[in-house]
Amino acid sequence: MTALDGIWLARPERPGRGIPVAVKDLLDTAGLTTTYGSALFAEHVPAESAAAVRRLEASGYSVAGKTNLHEFAFGVSSQNAHFGTVPNPVAPGRLAGGSSGGSAAAIAAGEVELALGSDSGGSIRIPAGWCGIVGFKPTYDLVPTDGCFPLAPSYDHVGPLASSVEGCEELLAALAPGFEPAQIESLEELAVGVAWTEHADPFVRRRVEAAAARFPRARRIEVPFPDPREWSLFAREIADVHRALFPEHADEYGETVRTKIEACFAVADGEVAEAERLRAEYREQAAEALAGLDLLVTPTLAMVAPPDDVDERDIRKAVTRFTYPFDVLGWPALALPCGTAEDGLPASVQLVSTAGEDARVLAAGRLLASLVRGTAAA
Repeated sequence: MTALDGIWLARPERPGRGIPVAVKDLLDTAGLTTTYGSALFAEHVPAESAAAVRRLEASGYSVAGKTNLHEFAFGVSSQNAHFGTVPNPVAPGRLAGGSSGGSAAAIAAGEVELALGSDSGGSIRIPAGWCGIVGFKPTYDLVPTDGCFPLAPSYDHVGPLASSVEGCEELLAALAPGFEPAQIESLEELAVGVAWTEHADPFVRRRVEAAAARFPRARRIEVPFPDPREWSLFAREIADVHRALFPEHADEYGETVRTKIEACFAVADGEVAEAERLRAEYREQAAEALAGLDLLVTPTLAMVAPPDDVDERDIRKAVTRFTYPFDVLGWPALALPCGTAEDGLPASVQLVSTAGEDARVLAAGRLLASLVRGTAAA
């Protein structure tokens, strides 16, 4: 056993010739085992790669290997009952986060500089935050999800993780033809709203507010959270994905994932209809809150990485509080390290804008990163 056990689930026999990219084992890779984090697919070898993987390979990248994840991407911890818990290389004994935990850990361990993940409730940004790296959830449908095992299809996003914002921009250019990085000369160009820091732990709040203060035109604003009942739509989509598989194979699911899927099956049609209405309403509320602003700044997470023996079900709602809203909305969101917080562990600031403003978010993140890099410990 080594400190890196639990990160990789499959590696190609020979390294590819392109720039290596770790790929979350939720995305199909032709000729290379793809488990979706499930024992049911332990021997599954796809004939064709996911669309996002094909785009990367066509742009000169190669698959460095498949990374461990939360089973079927349904969890925030990457505690996998079948393949082990993903370790956090920068915080031993703490969670790496999920569900793209292995992709973030591979970067944090220095094994690769670039990785591919997916995000439906925060699954790129959560592990990026806890592992002290950069993760970007693009605008919904900017990057194709074909060949990525779905969690909740209208919430699912595929996107990059990297050791730098520039790395995310480079991968996004390959993943989304037509995307071009933007240039921002000064953060003073941006009208910025700051929200939700009061809900974060004290040192996390301090770090995020210090990062927000780098924007000369930042001001506090009120941004609503989705109505909790909106989650019924997310749950119904998960149930639909597993409707054919789960009834006959429930015992082969990990216990924590099994109980969550059972809860998804219990959602009634009336709850789903109400959730659809609430989602549409939330989109209007969020657009109104950001009217006249270029960017929103929030914490990525309220807390630093918790111990790796915590029950994921107990922390799920708190962990996704700041990330899930932007999967509901489909807006681009960047998780960026912003110094150390409680227990000397990484804190992360989240930069967000409205749909289609991916280049602006990344450009702002690139400039902000150059200013907050090397921030002293709390």
